[in-house]
Amino acid sequence: MEYLSHPPSSSPQAAPPDPAMVQVAEAASLPAAFLTDLALRHFSRLGELKLVQIAQHLGLPVSAVDGLLSNMRKLGLLEVPRRGDLEGDVSYALTDAGQRLARLAYEKCNYVGPAPVTLPEYVARVGEQSQHLVPVRAARLQQAMGDLVINPAMLPTLGSALNSGKTIYLYGASGSGKTYLAEHLVKTLEGHVQVPHAVYVDGEVIQVYDPVVHRPAPVAAAPAQGLAREVPLDGRWVLIERPVVIAGGELTLEMLDLTYDPHTRLHIAPPQMKANNGIFVVDDFGRQRVSPHELMNRWIVPLDRRVDYLALNTGTKFTVPFDVRVVFSSNLAPEELVDPAFARRLGYKIHLVPMNAASYRAVVAQACTRSGVPPDPAGIDYLVNTLHMRNLMPYLPSLPFDVISKIADRAQYLAEPPRMTPELLDWAWANYFGGNDLLAQAQTSPTFKLGE
Repeated sequence: MEYLSHPPSSSPQAAPPDPAMVQVAEAASLPAAFLTDLALRHFSRLGELKLVQIAQHLGLPVSAVDGLLSNMRKLGLLEVPRRGDLEGDVSYALTDAGQRLARLAYEKCNYVGPAPVTLPEYVARVGEQSQHLVPVRAARLQQAMGDLVINPAMLPTLGSALNSGKTIYLYGASGSGKTYLAEHLVKTLEGHVQVPHAVYVDGEVIQVYDPVVHRPAPVAAAPAQGLAREVPLDGRWVLIERPVVIAGGELTLEMLDLTYDPHTRLHIAPPQMKANNGIFVVDDFGRQRVSPHELMNRWIVPLDRRVDYLALNTGTKFTVPFDVRVVFSSNLAPEELVDPAFARRLGYKIHLVPMNAASYRAVVAQACTRSGVPPDPAGIDYLVNTLHMRNLMPYLPSLPFDVISKIADRAQYLAEPPRMTPELLDWAWANYFGGNDLLAQAQTSPTFKLGE
């Protein structure tokens, strides 16, 4: 590994590695030249910085960064425009030579953030955090289900599937609650994990932390540091809730590989890498622009061997952990999507069937509460016994809110209290499912008011 920093264009041939810089590189497990470029970009973007500030931005110990800044001063890249009375109250800024090299550093890569972790560090941390995953128990699963109306007989299957670590395939008719169930399953994950801001692989930076996907865990407020000589935590990592990534019909094969931005010269981690130590939900499986066969071909090795193969834009290939609980959700039965060899890798295949009348009434009551429409026994009977029977519609848990919320929408428009009458249920049903005959019939009812 080369520990020489880039000398300014006006300086003579660089001397052998400074022992302090060797110590810095070893502390970060990164080449000293890379750390120097990263520091140059920070100073170029932020201007004058103190030792503790640049250490916080780099996510490295102050003692290690002190050696980095000392070496940059020796190379003529930094100067000290002002110095306070206290130890550590020193401000650093780029020299003209430092500004020139900062521009060159931006040409190599636009990454400005905490120092990346190395690939071996990332692999080791994911493995450690996998071992600390708490098994799902019955009480925890029931708590995660919350107010979800579900057949109690399904709970042991769901709990077993989660603990197995194998793929879960939820399938059933549209509106049977697959996505809603998947969203509740993710609540079974307990504990916090650490995800790196970025990973360094063969001279390239891969951004992993995604504030859209990763939710920082609540932590106690850090004490005021003042001129403290150490940063309390390893700033290269972010403590988060176990990650949950949900992808739908927009998922493509390209999204499962590293994304390279030629403008920033950065790689972005694929969703399954962002989901490590967590859950990856593939919603509406079978409706992606790419065929299920192609998607399963891409996933067959990760699902079997728990590792994924990625490639940099330079052609360098490497492996990363695939420590992800994968949940597929689809309207289609497994045999309609993939051949038996692929279906075998779908560890648990769970069929969500329509509800019975009693469970459906409980969902209707929840929909009334959620939409602000007072539940009316006669209206509920009409919805359950008449509308569903007349239209041969099974009791699907997504329907009550979708229908009843339309009554609330209409009441708001007319500035009147919402009422769950048969006439308004006919109108809401017709507007939800379509059908001009049904809508005309509802609107010509003697008790129906257009509000015009």
